[in-house]
Amino acid sequence: MHEMQRHIESYRAMLGPDSLQFLDTAVKSIVETKEHGGKVVVATGSGPNIHEGVTTLIAHLMDKGIIDGVTTSSAVVAHEMGGVLDRVKRIVVSRSELADLLSARSLPRGDVFELTVMDENRWERLRKEMIVDERLVAICQAAEGQVIIKAAGNMAYPMGLYTETAANSVLEIARSCGRPFEEVAGWGCDHRTMLGIGAKKHLPVLVSIPQLVGGGYVGIAIGDSISIAERSARIADMLGSAEVIIESAVALTQEIHDGPFETYTGHGIWANWNGLRTYSLQGKTLVRFDLDENLKKAWDMDKHGGDIQRAIDEGLPKTKMSKIPFRMEMSAFSRLESSLPVIGDIGVIWPILAHKVCTMLGVQLDMISHPQQTDAGKALRESIVSDIEPMDMHAIRQAARNNSFT
Repeated sequence: MHEMQRHIESYRAMLGPDSLQFLDTAVKSIVETKEHGGKVVVATGSGPNIHEGVTTLIAHLMDKGIIDGVTTSSAVVAHEMGGVLDRVKRIVVSRSELADLLSARSLPRGDVFELTVMDENRWERLRKEMIVDERLVAICQAAEGQVIIKAAGNMAYPMGLYTETAANSVLEIARSCGRPFEEVAGWGCDHRTMLGIGAKKHLPVLVSIPQLVGGGYVGIAIGDSISIAERSARIADMLGSAEVIIESAVALTQEIHDGPFETYTGHGIWANWNGLRTYSLQGKTLVRFDLDENLKKAWDMDKHGGDIQRAIDEGLPKTKMSKIPFRMEMSAFSRLESSLPVIGDIGVIWPILAHKVCTMLGVQLDMISHPQQTDAGKALRESIVSDIEPMDMHAIRQAARNNSFT
């Protein structure tokens, strides 16, 4: 406990006074919400959320009853299907025997090919699900290369190919069951992932429409599993049920938090007129974790002078009026009365938030994330690589056959 407190104090020292004040306000709002049985949901991006262990922490907070739903990206879904983080070997093709096997035109920039580094148990499980090019693997294993930890699946053979190929099978089952791809994939995902724990505890984990592009064919399969209208309605139901919404290093959130069914700052007025179910952000606490200082500047402009709302009222371009690069999500966020801009590294912010919320609620955390550049963060990344298993297609098929979705 003393060591954890020391970590948290050192992380707090990495944030500015405004961010600390907003973060403390967010903690108080979450605690009050959970004390009276309210809901907290998270809109998370990919990239740093995976690398900082944030998605793994969010999954743990879902298991502990703190977080009640998630919107995310198709890239995160693909990475969780692959086991969140992988150890991969990066090989320069032109300097190896791979040059005789691979076409330079099919390789990404840098003439690099990646091999997933796995123990024999994982290799054997994978061989039961796909045909492995054993010659390709042997050449890669014998070649010189740099070994790094990165987001699972992705560009590495065979896990990247496996997740994209398995997406076809998941899609087929999802369509036959009338379920979103994310839920069906979750039946076979490790319970330490958002997908896995969401499926186990019947909590929604959904890819938002702006975040459908990513994860290669996984993103296509997610988009094809249910209609755009149904996806929008499911996400609206999730956000509408929440009292606190946390946005974690995610872009294009205006189309998430005030999309086609939101009436307070968005475009849902006509959906409501046409008899569709809508919701309102009014009265909700919207917390955003972001590195962009311009978000705070836009928030200050509106809170201190109402400039953003005035620009909208007068039909003026917000970028020219504010004299800052104006991202679309700044508009609704800045105008919402209970929005909280926490500017800083999400690898620093999330452990502070989780530790403080759970301490105040008397919830025992069994894991917590740490900034990836710290020793604790490096140890966490190693444990994710070794402990969190890739998606198990056998478990998905078994759940579908038994009509068992637990």
